[in-house]
Amino acid sequence: MNFTINGQSVEVEADIRSSLLDLLRNSLGFTGTKKGCDQGACGACTVLVDGERINSCLALAVQYQGRSITTVEGLGSDGNLHPLQQAFVDHDGFQCGYCTPGQLCSAIGMAREIERNIPSVVTADFMAVSVTVDERELRERMSGNLCRCGAYNGIIEAISETLEKMPASTQERARA
Repeated sequence: MNFTINGQSVEVEADIRSSLLDLLRNSLGFTGTKKGCDQGACGACTVLVDGERINSCLALAVQYQGRSITTVEGLGSDGNLHPLQQAFVDHDGFQCGYCTPGQLCSAIGMAREIERNIPSVVTADFMAVSVTVDERELRERMSGNLCRCGAYNGIIEAISETLEKMPASTQERARA
């Protein structure tokens, strides 16, 4: 099977029944992606596929051949943290760190959804030209990612800060 993972082309022999999570962790050594519930309920295994967030424990690896997969290891560049990773540090958005990789990938995928004006169940006006992002909206959009330590306030603060620093065109859409 052929994949592009964190910008690098990867070829691997694997059982076609392997989940994307197991392929990443066990065959390719991307252990930043965590196995939490193995049922798609906790979000610890969230990765980005072509920029969209998925639960890798529910995905067969074979389905994602030829697609661009980003794990937490691929978020930063040249030894620098991604701005969201830095915000998590600054706002204590993690404690044990187990859920953090999934939280980070999910938040980045969520920001792309907001950029594309995709509403959530709590979006006030589904027909609005842009999505207004407030704390309630962020909490709803991140509700598929559980934090066993309860660092939710720091996580939301980190995401809010990062959204505020986005380019002006996106920032207008994301401002509450």
